[in-house]
Amino acid sequence: MHLNDFDFDLPEELIAQQPLADRNRSRLLVLHRSTGAVEIGAFNDIIDYFQAGDVLVVNDTRVIPARLLGRKESGGKVEVLLVRRLAGEAEVWVCLTKASKGPRAGSRLLLGDTLAATVVEGGEEPYKHIRFECDGDFLQQIEQIGRMPLPPYIRRDDSTLDRERYQTVFAREAGAVAAPTAGLHFTPQILQRLREKGVEIHPLTLHVGLGTFLPVRCDDIREHRMHEEHFTVPAATAAAVNKAKAEGRRVVALGTTSTRTLEYAVDGQGGLQAGSGSCDLFIYPGYKFRIVDALVTNFHLPRSTLLMLVSAFAGREPVLAAYRRAVAERFRFFSYGDCMLIV
Repeated sequence: MHLNDFDFDLPEELIAQQPLADRNRSRLLVLHRSTGAVEIGAFNDIIDYFQAGDVLVVNDTRVIPARLLGRKESGGKVEVLLVRRLAGEAEVWVCLTKASKGPRAGSRLLLGDTLAATVVEGGEEPYKHIRFECDGDFLQQIEQIGRMPLPPYIRRDDSTLDRERYQTVFAREAGAVAAPTAGLHFTPQILQRLREKGVEIHPLTLHVGLGTFLPVRCDDIREHRMHEEHFTVPAATAAAVNKAKAEGRRVVALGTTSTRTLEYAVDGQGGLQAGSGSCDLFIYPGYKFRIVDALVTNFHLPRSTLLMLVSAFAGREPVLAAYRRAVAERFRFFSYGDCMLIV
């Protein structure tokens, strides 16, 4: 359970900086849990690994343009990154700020041409609580002035293209500040072909937060604490998953966010519960999965909680061996990178 146990060598040039021209043109690495065998192909081949009766669970969260650029009323540029809305508060958000001198409680911020905000008391460093003042719908307003919050390993400014491509085709519920990236490969055509094969597709929502990028700083990974993220499991999704499990059919999670939500919302008898709440589940080797039978995912950062989750699902050594193979085969890594299927 040491942090270094989840490290691997990754050439920087394999970190994808741009999306491919077509969503479904990425490559696919398939890892078989029972044998450790690896297959390599094209993402479109993923349909061949699904069976009639499988239930594919997708995360329908929608990334909001959470980077807000502006200035402090007292002078000086400021950048605000929305993290999450405080429960029960009218447009008070937990935020990160970047400025030559950090704004204190009481500071007024002018963001874009239309949005004003005030830093209020609360928030543990480096986070601040900020109250936004706007007429009308806040999320609609930031759609006009905000920038897409690309991950820190994408070393460029966001572009108009990212408005579409750093978003899944089934994104519906606004609230994430990072994309559920395994879903970025899927197109309406791929989803339709899966349905024609007899695969059921059901949504849940987990609003992905910045915790997905925060490094693990403790040597004993069991001491790490995940940030809370808001989730919703619809009643129809819970019913479909529970029916599939009762009938011995597979539940395939699209991404680590869907995986964590499914495993968090399961009850003591192994049934998935509908409802909403906050998920802070940290999955690492030794965890016993109760819902998820197969996992579609991307290739993750060294020493990250996401790599630990994948290692819990398929075994640390098989996963790291598959990652070494992916590096040797020049796969593209991280958010805009290639895809992995674990069956």
